[in-house]
Amino acid sequence: MTQFRWRGGLLLPALLAGALHTQAQSFKDGKLTLNPDGSHYLKLTLLNQVWVRYNQSNPGTQVDGFSKPETYDIGIRRFRMQFFGQLTDRVFIYSQIGINNFSYLSDRKVGFFLHDAVGEYAVVKTKLSLGTGLGAWNGLSRFTASATGSIMGIDLPLEAETTNDVNDQFGRKLSIYAKGKLGKLDYRVALSDPLDVTKGSAGAAALTRNANFSRRPGQPQYQAYLMWQFKDQESNLTAYNAGTYLGKKNVFNVGVGAIVQPKAMWYLADNGRDTLTQAMKQVAVDVYYDAPRDTAKGAPSVSFYAAAMHLDYGPGYLRNNGPMNPATGTRATNALLGAFGNAFPQYGTGNVVYSQLGYKLRDNLVGPTTFMPYVSYQYSHYKRLADDLHYFDAGVNWLLAGHTSKLTLSYQNRPYYITNASGENVVDRRRSAVVAQYQVSF
Repeated sequence: MTQFRWRGGLLLPALLAGALHTQAQSFKDGKLTLNPDGSHYLKLTLLNQVWVRYNQSNPGTQVDGFSKPETYDIGIRRFRMQFFGQLTDRVFIYSQIGINNFSYLSDRKVGFFLHDAVGEYAVVKTKLSLGTGLGAWNGLSRFTASATGSIMGIDLPLEAETTNDVNDQFGRKLSIYAKGKLGKLDYRVALSDPLDVTKGSAGAAALTRNANFSRRPGQPQYQAYLMWQFKDQESNLTAYNAGTYLGKKNVFNVGVGAIVQPKAMWYLADNGRDTLTQAMKQVAVDVYYDAPRDTAKGAPSVSFYAAAMHLDYGPGYLRNNGPMNPATGTRATNALLGAFGNAFPQYGTGNVVYSQLGYKLRDNLVGPTTFMPYVSYQYSHYKRLADDLHYFDAGVNWLLAGHTSKLTLSYQNRPYYITNASGENVVDRRRSAVVAQYQVSF
C-alpha cells in the first residue's frame, strides 16, 4: 500500500494537481474540461455592461432635494460572474453572482449578491431534468429569463419580468423545476416559493382599493413556458434565452406560458374596511425568429420577437419602473405614483404587446466589425390608465467582436403620467433619454 506523508501542507495541492493533469484536457475560454472527451467540465464567464446616459427628467425631479430637470450619469447596469459545470453525465450545477444598477447614487462598497444557485439531475437525458434552488426557470415568456450578454438592444423587455424584485430576487425565484426537450418541444415547469414582499420593492405599499402584493405569507407560485422550435434547436442548458444569435443559427419558435399564484394580491373592499384577496394570473404567447438572410458566410441576418401578455394583478394594480433611476424624488404633487427621474408605469393589470426588430449587416463591413440597428416598442392597455402607454427604444449596435465587445447607442422615449383634476391618469407629456452602453462578455 502506498503511504502518504504530510510535508509542509503540500499533499492536497499535489493530489489536486495530479488529478487535473490526468483528467483535464484543456483550459480555454474559461472552460476547464474534467474528462478526456470534455463532456464533464467547469466554466467561468464574465459580463460587464456600462451605461453613459443623458436623461430628460420627469417634471419636478429632484436629486437629494435639488431640482434636476435633466441628468447625466455613468453607471454599471450589470456585472455578472457565472460559474457552472457538468460534473457527471447527469449532475449539473449553475451559479451566478453580480450587481445591478451601480450609479453615483448607490451606496459605497456595495456587495455582490446571489442571482442563481441551482443544482439539477438528468432523470432522462435531454428529455427530463429536475432541479432546485434560486434560479430563473420561470414561466410566462421567452424573455422573462433573458441571456443578458446577447440581448439585441440596450436593455431587456423588462415588462416581461412581471414580479421583478417584488417577491423574487431580480427575477430569480426559489423553485423546484423540471425542464427538457420532447422532439421539437422545449418545456419548463416550476413550483416556486415567493420571497417575502415586505423585503422587496412593494413592501411599503399601503392597503388601498387598488390591488397590491399581499404582505401575508405567500402561497406557492406555479409557472410554465413551452416553446415549439420549428428549425434549429436551442440549448436549454441554463434558464436564460438568447437575445440574438447574429446569424449563427436559424431559429423559429412559437411559445406559450403562464404564472399563477393564489391569494397573491390584496385590496380593500368598496366599504373601505374588508380586505379582499385574489390570485395573480398571467398568460402570454410569443414568437421568435432569428436567422441569416442567405447561406453565405457572414451574411446579413434578421432578428424579430413579439409577445402578447395578459397580466391580472387585481383591480387597479400599477407599478412604476425606472432602470437605474438617476434621481431620488419629485416635488410634483400630481405625478402618477410619484414618478421621478426616468420612471413610468411599466407594470399593471391589463394587456401588453411588445415587439423588437433588428437587422445585422454583413460581417466585416468596417474592418472586422459590423452594425446592427434595432427598434423595440411596448404598448400597454392598463385599466388604471385613461391613456394607453407607448414606449419606444431605437438604436444601433456596433459589433466590435460580436457580443464579446459591442457598443450600443440608444434613443428612448417614454410617457409621463399625471393624475388630473378629474382623477384620471393621463399622459401629460413625453420624456426622452439617450444611452450609450459598452459591453464586454465572454
